Amino acid sequence: MAGMGAEQVADYMQGLGLKARQVSRVIGRASTTVKNRALLATADAIEAAQNQLVEANELDLQSGRDNGLDAAMLDRLALTPARIQGMLEGLRQVAALDDPIGAIRDMKFLPSGIQVGRMRVPLGVIGIIYESRPNVTVEAASLCLKSGNACILRGGSESIHSNRAIARCLAQGLAAAGLPAEVVQVVETTDRAAVGALITMPEFVDVIVPRGGKGLIERISRDARVPVIKHLDGICHVYVDDRADLDKAEAIAVNAKTHRYGVCNAMETLLVHESIAASFLPRVAKVYAEKQVELRGCAATCAILPEALVATEEDWSTEYLAPILSIRVVADMDAAIEHINTYSSQHTDAMVSEDFTRARRFLAEVDSSSVMINASTRFADGFEYGLGAEIGISTDKIHARGPVGLEGLTSEKYVVFGDGHIRQ
Repeated sequence: MAGMGAEQVADYMQGLGLKARQVSRVIGRASTTVKNRALLATADAIEAAQNQLVEANELDLQSGRDNGLDAAMLDRLALTPARIQGMLEGLRQVAALDDPIGAIRDMKFLPSGIQVGRMRVPLGVIGIIYESRPNVTVEAASLCLKSGNACILRGGSESIHSNRAIARCLAQGLAAAGLPAEVVQVVETTDRAAVGALITMPEFVDVIVPRGGKGLIERISRDARVPVIKHLDGICHVYVDDRADLDKAEAIAVNAKTHRYGVCNAMETLLVHESIAASFLPRVAKVYAEKQVELRGCAATCAILPEALVATEEDWSTEYLAPILSIRVVADMDAAIEHINTYSSQHTDAMVSEDFTRARRFLAEVDSSSVMINASTRFADGFEYGLGAEIGISTDKIHARGPVGLEGLTSEKYVVFGDGHIRQ
């Protein structure tokens, strides 16, 4: 669909939106059995089409190489056998999850005699905008499908051939369950105007979920006329208290930083209580040196670790996504909490301490979407939280916060039962 003009792109996206709105009522009332049948049939279709998926992906990889994509981007773009297997496992796992739709809670009789409760329902139509990773097409579609939502998926132009091939498998899965193909629509055009159209169609789209770099998410947050579920940065902290078990603290601080660098739940700043800094910092710095992590510290840190570079004010608010770590020595837990609430992106922050009272305070006073005691920030993930999978992570405070799984793609409505009751 190359060469479309701006008006053609707008008309095309309006058409997708209209179809999605129409079929959202069909998928919204579909039974759990039908939705699971579609998910499992999609897995079968992908398994049967592995060669075609690899061939389509190779077109994207070759185009990426020709256009100078860096190694990291090419790695995210690749559909390896392991990633295809992961797509299959993901579809089957989502099929095994409990279906949230239709569940009624807090049903109770009121003095008037009516019964009032809350029923979980789909959001309706979800637009998902993402970059590079074609396996997100399957992840997003499966979660939207299981939660009873229609979706419009706009992947990056660099993965268009892969996404089209995956879309054919999704269409086969939907057909096998007797569901309309329009329940999952993959945007065919690579024109950037498609994104602008998708995020400004509140009559057709109920929520937007962006997955990608900060620039993409900032643009969508600024221009969208539809609610957005998102996070901008993952500036995550670990605070090591003077009442910490230092063996636990070392394991957590190393894992939170070095398990994976380019992820939003990796630690970017380590905070250490001043009374243990002289004993703790050298032991953890030794491990960081072995892993070639560059350290940037406050004056007190640099006095203890001569190899550390002097941290700037900018470092405290930087998401490195790289083997770089900022370290600050703090006077006490109050100073640690103040630093976190000043510089954190409200994604994930952790404390290491054996003091239960302090732990309770930390949980209550740190204003982030995930707050942890004696655990690595790397656990901030839908799968690790038992959600089965996640559509993304939200640092907003309205509707969804933290890892967003099936329940985050739903809302609740009040339901009332009476037996001829009238208000007196």
